[in-house]
Amino acid sequence: MARYPEQPAHEVIDIRRVGKVTKGGKRLRFRVVVVAGDSAGRVGVGVGKSVEIPQAVQQAIRDAMKHLISVPIRDGTIPHEVRGAFGAAKVLLRPAYPGTGVIAGRTVGAVCRIAGIRNVLTKALRSTNPLNLARATLDGFCQMEGVEMVAVRRGKTVEEILEVEDAETR
Repeated sequence: MARYPEQPAHEVIDIRRVGKVTKGGKRLRFRVVVVAGDSAGRVGVGVGKSVEIPQAVQQAIRDAMKHLISVPIRDGTIPHEVRGAFGAAKVLLRPAYPGTGVIAGRTVGAVCRIAGIRNVLTKALRSTNPLNLARATLDGFCQMEGVEMVAVRRGKTVEEILEVEDAETR
């Protein structure tokens, strides 16, 4: 079994020109932020810096694939509402009904799509820095618990947990 998918899905979120002032002048480079994953519940964010943009993109993809996390997805959406934070960026993620789509800004939407989430409602709170917002979204994903994890924590079976949810929705 391959460790990574053969063709990872990836999307460039941000490209910035960054500079370092040296004795001889300014040394300019490009910083690229990429989100990569398998569109089936695994996603990561990576950063690459280089003198040329294509090299920076390849570095960022490699970095993102090294830092993949698993996202619990249920019926194409997230299992419950969650808030993620990183630096000054905060993001609110809410489950949505089928057919809603990914209602999100450019950065959070890209992370959700690459993760394989088809229906979600999001709101970026405070800072909208693309790198911090992407990492805040990953923080929210890390806080989520799937049905299996809740069942183990409560000492119940998955069926018992799902019966309680079905009774609450009626």
